[in-house]
Amino acid sequence: MDLLNNLPEATVITGPDLLEGYRRDESHVVGELPLAVVKPRGPAALRELVRLAKAEGFGLVPRGAGTGKAGGCTPLGRCVVVDMGEYPGTIAVSQPDLCLWAPASAMLKEVKAAALAQGLCYPPDPNSWDQCAFGGTLATNAGGPSACKYGMTRHWVLAVDALMDDGEVHRFGIASVKCNTGPSLGQLLVGSEGIFGIIVGATVRLIPEPAQRLTLLLPMERWHDLLDLPGQLVAAGYLPAAFEFWDPAVLRELRASGPEEARRLPGEALALLEFDDRDCQSEPFLEGLVEALGPQGEHLQSATGARQRDALWAVRRMTSSHLKERYPGKVSEDIVVPRSRIREFFQELEPLALPAVTYGHLGDGNLHVNLLTAGTTEPLALERQLHALFELCLGLGGAISGEHGIGLAKRDAFLRFADPFQVHSLRAIKRALDPSGIFNPGKVV
Repeated sequence: MDLLNNLPEATVITGPDLLEGYRRDESHVVGELPLAVVKPRGPAALRELVRLAKAEGFGLVPRGAGTGKAGGCTPLGRCVVVDMGEYPGTIAVSQPDLCLWAPASAMLKEVKAAALAQGLCYPPDPNSWDQCAFGGTLATNAGGPSACKYGMTRHWVLAVDALMDDGEVHRFGIASVKCNTGPSLGQLLVGSEGIFGIIVGATVRLIPEPAQRLTLLLPMERWHDLLDLPGQLVAAGYLPAAFEFWDPAVLRELRASGPEEARRLPGEALALLEFDDRDCQSEPFLEGLVEALGPQGEHLQSATGARQRDALWAVRRMTSSHLKERYPGKVSEDIVVPRSRIREFFQELEPLALPAVTYGHLGDGNLHVNLLTAGTTEPLALERQLHALFELCLGLGGAISGEHGIGLAKRDAFLRFADPFQVHSLRAIKRALDPSGIFNPGKVV
């Protein structure tokens, strides 16, 4: 694209072979070939990109590391992909303020490591935490196992630096937990998937690194006995830092073709629990936990050290990639139901007879329902399966996405099931903040 040849402070990619890799992320969605890919290295490039996009009528699609699972960074129509991987900035930790600033280009693992080096912790931990970009986690409001106790990325954001319609980078918020000067535009940008502007950096809250961790496996002889345990634990005063699970079908897959560690996993179904309370390794804590779990507590198995803990978490984190290798066309949904209705969800899921396996974040009701045969299912039949799943979780007071977002993958479903007033409001905000419609066109709304 000749218009971009003289773009300042930027790397420009136009070769068709190189552009091909930017058509998709980690979802099943394949976008269109972008006009070009631009890697900005400063605000001058961003300013000129906005000017050209308005003048020439093309969209700007922000992209981090491409690990998203909703097609949010895939191009649609005449678009230039804005790859933020080279945007400048150095991670800066402020211990007195218990916060950290990082550019969108930083990898999340670098952000977490910078906090840990100061004895602090940044809790958000999506499954791709060691591969994803910080900016992408902000744009998608990333979750992960720790959301059970610590919430989503949104809960940790103090301020957002973002490229807006005027071509300038603006800061929304301050480096403090208290800033009550009207509605938070920064929070509006978090999780917006780049449809209002492009995030270039952010300031996030930190907490002291937990002094102790207790990691436990809980094998279940009867699968459905697992489903009430998240509510039981909370009622007894125990809030896990993570409460993950595998249903019987996923366990069968892992035992049949997974790595050696996975083949040895016990139980008909299985839970992985982690606590980081100050006294979580004490005898009184463990005794109380066993009592809170009831008869199932007798089967608890504790990780004996850091190596075993890491091995257990490695199996959990590779579950998605393992299923993807086995079933390349699978569709992974990330629906949510309230903790109090998890058992009801699975009871009502069975009559639907969906070809699904389920694992994920049982502690907060964010369930990864994988339709393994989606790649060979007739499109209309697949749509019916997905709509049945969405109607079930919405009927129980849940949502069609807990952490992956909407992007392109769930846009049709979102527009079908969302409150029309909510859609109208989002579109009004989109028009107000992006009147030219240049930021990530065709996504979400």
